[in-house]
Amino acid sequence: MPMLMLAIAVLTVAAASAFHTPAMAQEEQNRGWSLRDLLFPRRSERIEPPLDIQKAKPKAKARKKTPRPPAEPATPVVEKTPDARTVLVVGDFMASGLAEGLDTAFADNAGVKIVSRSNGSSGFVRDDFYNWPEQIKTLIDTEKPAAIVIMIGSNDRQQMRVGDMREQPRSENWTKEYESRTDALGKAIADAKVPFLWVGMPAFRVPKMTSDMLAFNDIYHSAAEKHGGEFVDVWDGFVDENGAFITSGPDMNGQPVRLRADDGINVSTAGKRKLAFYTEKPLAKILGLPAPGSVVTVSAPAGAPVEAPAPAAVPIIVDRTAPMLLNDPALDGGSELLGAAALPKANPNLPGEKLVIEGKAPDASPGRADDFSRPANVEPPATAATADTTTAITP
Repeated sequence: MPMLMLAIAVLTVAAASAFHTPAMAQEEQNRGWSLRDLLFPRRSERIEPPLDIQKAKPKAKARKKTPRPPAEPATPVVEKTPDARTVLVVGDFMASGLAEGLDTAFADNAGVKIVSRSNGSSGFVRDDFYNWPEQIKTLIDTEKPAAIVIMIGSNDRQQMRVGDMREQPRSENWTKEYESRTDALGKAIADAKVPFLWVGMPAFRVPKMTSDMLAFNDIYHSAAEKHGGEFVDVWDGFVDENGAFITSGPDMNGQPVRLRADDGINVSTAGKRKLAFYTEKPLAKILGLPAPGSVVTVSAPAGAPVEAPAPAAVPIIVDRTAPMLLNDPALDGGSELLGAAALPKANPNLPGEKLVIEGKAPDASPGRADDFSRPANVEPPATAATADTTTAITP
């Protein structure tokens, strides 16, 4: 009987539970959170924080702002006059940078214009690609320059075809042919009777390339001097005190700047201006201009009447006494120079002579500080008796 009652109770609870489950699920969907849910959560329930609550991220430290260098003042650009003299710049990509620097240097000069006719990939080795001794003749006829500036050689560290052979850079045959081609360029400019400057190459980051540029500069120097040009050496401006390549260094005003690009070959804007700084002084000399930094006199405006130069001033006559010669004492009214006649022989008995010759000093005068003799009329003081002077107690 008890077992039957227990079975009936279990069946009753199971039926009620099955009947109540859909209703509870519907009720749980409709009702909100209660205190019971917080204290005794069901297994199927999970308490999750709201999605909009996030952990606060630490604030990043503010970076210190690096002060920017002051911007350089813009160079005033003036319009060139129709009769401005042309400076023709030729060469490779280094010449192109030099032309930019010269254009800045002469931006305020209306009578000088810079014309760049460089070819960035050119050189003396690949004359099949660009032949400078031939091309320079056409450029001179076209531009009619008052001066020419050359900077070339950075592309020439490669094999050269000499006849049917390919010669290695700086070999004996390679060097002879290279000298011949640089000589041909100098001769073509000299035949056109145009003054020219040959700007040397600077140092580069690769040591082997730097040593090659030194050898090239010697060849350029010889070619320039042989044909009446002038060689401009810029080497010291792009190396340190030990002669090593530098990326940054002093500019034309002595301020530290970046002179070269990251590749160690090209030059920066400041580097281009520094190349021009080495070139503008000899270029101004060719063009008949005052040297940079010199004092320029104010000239009359164009069309103003020219005044005749003032006559030269009459030289001022200064009356001076002529110096007297040692062998001509008569100018001073005498007959001989001082010391010409022999001095009289000194008396050996004089006190001074005895002191000098014999070393005997004269007797001191009485009463003088060095007189140590006793006066004749002064007697020595009497010696007092012992009994008068003693203080001993006698018995």
